[in-house]
Amino acid sequence: MKNETLAPVVISSNDLLAQWQGHRSLTRRVIEAFPEDKLFSYSVGGMRPFSELALEMIHMAVPSVAGIITGEWKTFGESEAEEKPTTKAELLKLWDESTEKLNELFPQIKIERFQEVEKAFGQYEGTNHALIFYCIDNEIHHRGQGYVYLRTLDIEPPFFWERG
Repeated sequence: MKNETLAPVVISSNDLLAQWQGHRSLTRRVIEAFPEDKLFSYSVGGMRPFSELALEMIHMAVPSVAGIITGEWKTFGESEAEEKPTTKAELLKLWDESTEKLNELFPQIKIERFQEVEKAFGQYEGTNHALIFYCIDNEIHHRGQGYVYLRTLDIEPPFFWERG
C-alpha cells in the first residue's frame, strides 16, 4: 500500500452537507409559501408545477447519497414512491423525511468515494462529488422557478440568503 499524501481540502464532508441542508431549508420555506391550491397546479410558460419540481429534488437526494455509499445505482425514479402527495402537508412530510435520511446517510460516505467516477442512475457519469453538486445546483435552479411562480402570484418569496 502506497503512503500517499492527501491534498488539503477546501470544504469538509460535514460542511458540504450543511451547505446542502441550508438550501433544503430554504426550499422547504418556498414550498410553505405556496398556496395549497397553486402548489400542485400553477405553472408559468409550460414549466412543471412546483410540487413536481420538489418531488424531483426529493427523488434525487437520498438515492444519490445511497448510490455513492454503496456503489449500486438504480435507474432514476426506480426508488420513487408510487403515490404522489396531493396536499402541501404530505409533500412537506416527504421533504422532511428525505432531509432526515440525508442527515443519517451522508456521514456514511467514505471520503475516497467523493473522488470516484461512476455512472449514477445509469446516465450521469462523473465524480461522486460532482453528482452532489448537481443535486444542489438542480435544487437551486428549480427553486428559482418557484420564486418566479410565487412572484407572479404576488407572493414575496423567502430571502435567498436565509438558508438556516
